[in-house]
Amino acid sequence: MLVCAATLVAALGATRAYAADIGYLALPGVPATELPSPQRTVAPIVSPSRSTEKHRDTLNEAGEIARLLELKPGMTVGDIGAGSGYHTVRLSRLVGPSGSVVAQDVTRKYLVELARRTKRLKLTNVVFALGEPHDPRLPASSLDAAILVHMYHEIAQPYAFLYNLAPALKPGARVGIVDLERPMSEHGTPIEPLRCELTAVGYREIAAYQLAGDGGYLAVFSPPDQASRKSPRDIVACGDRAGAR
Repeated sequence: MLVCAATLVAALGATRAYAADIGYLALPGVPATELPSPQRTVAPIVSPSRSTEKHRDTLNEAGEIARLLELKPGMTVGDIGAGSGYHTVRLSRLVGPSGSVVAQDVTRKYLVELARRTKRLKLTNVVFALGEPHDPRLPASSLDAAILVHMYHEIAQPYAFLYNLAPALKPGARVGIVDLERPMSEHGTPIEPLRCELTAVGYREIAAYQLAGDGGYLAVFSPPDQASRKSPRDIVACGDRAGAR
């Protein structure tokens, strides 16, 4: 299923409840072969959730991320790598009926189960978007903000993925990446390699925050605008570093 930004909200009824309708929301972006592969470890996808929701609520993880990213009712927010939907569910309530949440993942079975969950909870403002390891497959200028929570280390083609994510972000949008300061082989992302990879694609760091407890850090970036967007051939991969392995 392919929809453009103007029909994103109109697609809610079809995408929200029916597993058979979960698919790509946009045509393919730039192929992975046109951008460099990462020169460091990529962690395997092992679970749709990092920790129990009760523990994450104790740390106010969703509330802190929403506050620091200034997420508000009426926004369209992308939950990239939505998994079991911890943030999707909470964002749905935060943005309210005038807003929407795009739950995106490369693992279709996670989205199918999340669609069932949102149906049980009667959340009517969630759209489901299947992606590819190099391309989130999201409509152009559809997102006011995007969050990537404890999943960046699992992106198999980060340069292509970030390159193809940028057009989906509206002018002034923010990207919030949450991860742990530990090696990628241990399902974390040291912040310096993260900064290097996003900078290589043209993203600009706005701020970085330490989250409560074992929540890790939140790094906030602005995407490259269309006028200053690099050509894929001009993007150079960051060198491998021991701390990123």
